[in-house]
Amino acid sequence: MATLNINGQTMDIGEIDPSTPLLWVLRDELGLVGTKYGCGIAQCGACTVHLNGAPVRSCQIPVGNLTDQQITTIEGLAAADGTLTPVQEAWIEIDVPQCGYCQAGQIMSATALLRNNPNPSDADIDAAMSGNICRCATYTRIRQAIHNAAEKMNGTAFYDAARTGETA
Repeated sequence: MATLNINGQTMDIGEIDPSTPLLWVLRDELGLVGTKYGCGIAQCGACTVHLNGAPVRSCQIPVGNLTDQQITTIEGLAAADGTLTPVQEAWIEIDVPQCGYCQAGQIMSATALLRNNPNPSDADIDAAMSGNICRCATYTRIRQAIHNAAEKMNGTAFYDAARTGETA
């Protein structure tokens, strides 16, 4: 029986073929459907999750490679009491999504960016978010939401690594 550490919890994934992409285990086996299937070839960013704190495309990562790794999905960002992170709050305040399909991946990438660069320039944001495609083209609002989240953070740690077990 295989297990994965997801959102700070050890989860049993049963007898899964080790070559199965993480995306399908998250969605089909564990019911964590916030992570979306977009292109299936790691080009659109809809399936972005954090692996040991770094944004990765879950559609191309075999679960057999994830023993002893810390995985965080969009469901794992908010605190247990439902308190949103500054990134999630900014997304709502700026009204970023139109269709919303890409937003979980966008938020995961933005969260990783701000963890590593709490005061990014427009160029920093554009570079960090370049692997996340938004078919509704809300890129200006995405950039503004990231700047707003950075201001909210004001140099404080917004991501509770102890809750998820992630390392920066």
